[in-house]
Amino acid sequence: MLILLPPSEGKADAGTGRRFSPDRLALPELNPARERVLDALVALSASPDEPAARAALGLSEGQRGELRRNARLREAATAPAERLYTGVLYEALELATLPTAAQRAARRSILISSGLWGAVRLADRIPPYRCPIGARLPGVGALSAYWRTELASAMDAAAGRGPVLDLRSAAYAATWTPRGELAERTVTVRVLHEREVDGVPVRSVVSHFNKATKGRLVRDLLVAGARPRTAGQLVGTLRELKHTVVEHASGSGRVRQVDLVVTDL
Repeated sequence: MLILLPPSEGKADAGTGRRFSPDRLALPELNPARERVLDALVALSASPDEPAARAALGLSEGQRGELRRNARLREAATAPAERLYTGVLYEALELATLPTAAQRAARRSILISSGLWGAVRLADRIPPYRCPIGARLPGVGALSAYWRTELASAMDAAAGRGPVLDLRSAAYAATWTPRGELAERTVTVRVLHEREVDGVPVRSVVSHFNKATKGRLVRDLLVAGARPRTAGQLVGTLRELKHTVVEHASGSGRVRQVDLVVTDL
């Protein structure tokens, strides 16, 4: 099973280990594409036109330090991605507290989308950075469109023959769309909050708590040692783990979409 996660804006303040080396990252076939984005990001962040650089990366005036950090990425200390990302989803996943077998499974099965790296494994050592998928970089253009052309082959190979649990946000999901038979093996999840209004159950999409719920969902699968062989088995496993799952009809060559209904946030 392949589990796809978004990155988080929240990151560790600094790396703790050796300098960054792209040759040590998973999916090495992406390295030429990564190098182009890295070169463009470093050059933009070091530009004397600071307002334009901040605008391109969606940074406020108070976030100038992010530019200085980006400009030094090639010399920066690194940390494993599993310790670098600190946002809501990763706090709920609590990777460091997983049993040893579950941690090994997480490092095998999880891929994290990234505007800078395309995709990384949990054990990949990367420096703290700021490069949202919505950014436009000189010479590279819009990152979502750039990665859509660069990721396809590597992601298709990473998916293997098992099911894919795609928990990426919409912006990152746009960088790679499974097709055909692979789409049929892919399950996407929408989190709905159910509450009672005037005696009637009402369901609504959640945003912030969507991330925490997805983190807990992945944790449950890893702790249970789940190894589904098909998308249908994956959906069944979620139900066995006491999640309320509502599956939508999907046709041939289409991704399987499910709603995960929660009453507590």
